Amino acid sequence: MYSLLYALAPSWTSAAILLTFFVYLAIAGSILPGKVVPGVILSDGTRLHYRCNGLLSLLLLVGLLGVGVWMNYVSPTAISDRGLELLSATFIFSFLVTMLLYTAGCKSRNLGSSLKPHVTGNLIYDWWFGIQLNPQFMGIDIKFFFVRAGMLGWLLINLSILAKRIQDANLSQSMILYQLFCVLYILDYFFYEEYMTSTWDIIAERLGFMLVFGDLVWIPFTFSIQGWWLLRNQVDLTTAAIVANCFVFLMGYQVFRGANKQKHVFKKNPKALIWGKPPRVIGGKLLASGYWGIARHCNYLGDLLLALSFSLPCGISSPVPYFYPTYLLILLVWRERRDEARCAAKYKEVWTEYCRLVPWRILPYIY
Repeated sequence: MYSLLYALAPSWTSAAILLTFFVYLAIAGSILPGKVVPGVILSDGTRLHYRCNGLLSLLLLVGLLGVGVWMNYVSPTAISDRGLELLSATFIFSFLVTMLLYTAGCKSRNLGSSLKPHVTGNLIYDWWFGIQLNPQFMGIDIKFFFVRAGMLGWLLINLSILAKRIQDANLSQSMILYQLFCVLYILDYFFYEEYMTSTWDIIAERLGFMLVFGDLVWIPFTFSIQGWWLLRNQVDLTTAAIVANCFVFLMGYQVFRGANKQKHVFKKNPKALIWGKPPRVIGGKLLASGYWGIARHCNYLGDLLLALSFSLPCGISSPVPYFYPTYLLILLVWRERRDEARCAAKYKEVWTEYCRLVPWRILPYIY
């Protein structure tokens, strides 16, 4: 127990790594070229604009780190050597940031949709769910910034784990498969980063501890559990297992990316063809074509299959690598229930008609 607590104690080195990471992202996100994407129109008629240069920021950072490693200025295992330190440092940072967001939000007198404080009077509720929709700091949209930080942090953790395995001359097929799937997923996320601007988290969820912790701590440190596990456990996969794992990943990617792309395109152009046909729209508002005519939250199914593909390279000898897909299943069912309640209240009889035409929630014929 003492050794665990000692390993969790944040050091000045871990704090410096974290601070350098955030400073780099802030500078790169502000000055690197990128497509400026308008967000959804908010209730007061305004809309935010997002500079989607995450992919360029990622490539530049990896390139700079590569040069640093080559010149012996940076250790490729700096993150994997200090995993628990960085976990606790990031948690403390998330807690402090949330307190600052809460304090600043309570003092805000801005009546715009982005910054208007929504205070219920319940301290825990307001701190957890947040009181401002899109708080900013020095012109940076904090919510969008934190999502980018979480995804890029996940990649850096994985690359450091990979470097550790290579350094130990113990690189396995399982580790290669896991790393490949994660890299493809993360690169895809940043390639289609503009799609993030129309997701529920960005357009509707206020920025509180739930989102800050989820972006900065949960995404990078939970999504990489399989990598940490493979770092300490050897798994030999059969050819059939590798092929099956690749199939699960490709199916998950097709459903996840396809569904999100259809919804994003529909929001931009409600008349755009879907699967070569005009879209079917319920009440002029709800898309019931393509993946969205198969299940009301078909994108969640793709997300679950992808999460499963990240865990399958670890074999079935331990439940630990399956924490992420198990947690994600619980989270997405809970989120789906929240989405359904919101949509029922917002769209009323239009939502009832949509549910009649598309009866399945996530998995057709099962749920």
